[in-house]
Amino acid sequence: MIPENEKNLPSALPDQSETSTLHWWKRWPEWVPYATIIWTLAYGALGLYWWAGGQGFPLGLVNDPGAAHSLFRQATAADGGLFIACLCLLGALAILLLNRKVRGITRAIMLLYAWSAAMVLCFAIPDPRALIGMAYGPVSLIGALFGQSLHYLDFFIWPVVNQYICLLGGLLWAASALIYQRHTRDACRYCGRSNKGHTLWQINAVARLGRWATYAAILAPLYYDITRIAWLFGIPFGITNQMLYSLQASGADWAGAGLALVSIGGAFLTHGLIKPWGETFPRWFPILGGQRVPPAVAVLPAGFVAILLTVTGIQVVNEFPMSIQNWGATTPLLLMPIWGIALGTATICYYYRRQEKCRQCT
Repeated sequence: MIPENEKNLPSALPDQSETSTLHWWKRWPEWVPYATIIWTLAYGALGLYWWAGGQGFPLGLVNDPGAAHSLFRQATAADGGLFIACLCLLGALAILLLNRKVRGITRAIMLLYAWSAAMVLCFAIPDPRALIGMAYGPVSLIGALFGQSLHYLDFFIWPVVNQYICLLGGLLWAASALIYQRHTRDACRYCGRSNKGHTLWQINAVARLGRWATYAAILAPLYYDITRIAWLFGIPFGITNQMLYSLQASGADWAGAGLALVSIGGAFLTHGLIKPWGETFPRWFPILGGQRVPPAVAVLPAGFVAILLTVTGIQVVNEFPMSIQNWGATTPLLLMPIWGIALGTATICYYYRRQEKCRQCT
């Protein structure tokens, strides 16, 4: 049963006795709307600054030569800054309205606006450079061990940093939309359960879907990994000898193999979404051995990577450069959308499978 105050007062706090025992991240439905409105107003202020002639507008080819494949490559500071400011002002007003419990067409419009804002911020503004920046972190460490320098910080120019800022805003908007969606259907804002609860069939269906999605996420990058590791050992798998020599001369074969190792490590961690050690740290694990794995430790990074993989995969498919001679360099990238969607699905299933008895609605 959901307490009466949970149904009628969306901003009501839990009992103090319970609040003191909960960590701040477990109380996310309380602070996420405030964080969302702060982010929205701050980014809107940046839009006004850019519109007024301030430096650093991060969109458009004029300000970011690397944005050739961006949906906003034609944006300018004069038009884009004002557009951002107006949208953020509407967004701040929308967040305030999300505290009202409404039905019918008004609820549908509010949900459409909130989820649309989340999708644009997460999937339209970022480009493959956001994924490259994350992936090359461990690659740079591996390369340093072998005397290879990738100049890692060079990846993080301001337009790319802006993409991470927009991703953060998108996740906040998605969380706010989810809170409002749960609240307006008389479900618990914390766990999403309604009075009906979850049936055994639903629980088993989530477990099955999670297993299949996890295996798909593990296997999707295998084709990429095989080609890149083959190149490191001097095997021109899927490419011409000339291209292989070029990769070896520039050191790109090491970078590709490093990305393959990161992918293999990611596959191992992905397997944990359906294994016992993904719920409880193994006994041999330093300090935390035998303790429960907080779901957020797996959900947040896996979900973030799933978004970046999907964004990159969509752009790769839309602008796929088919090369018959060097098919090994291009065709493995076509599996990136499957990888991202599968990882995202596996992460969502892991989240629901790890849900415990909610302290707020029981």
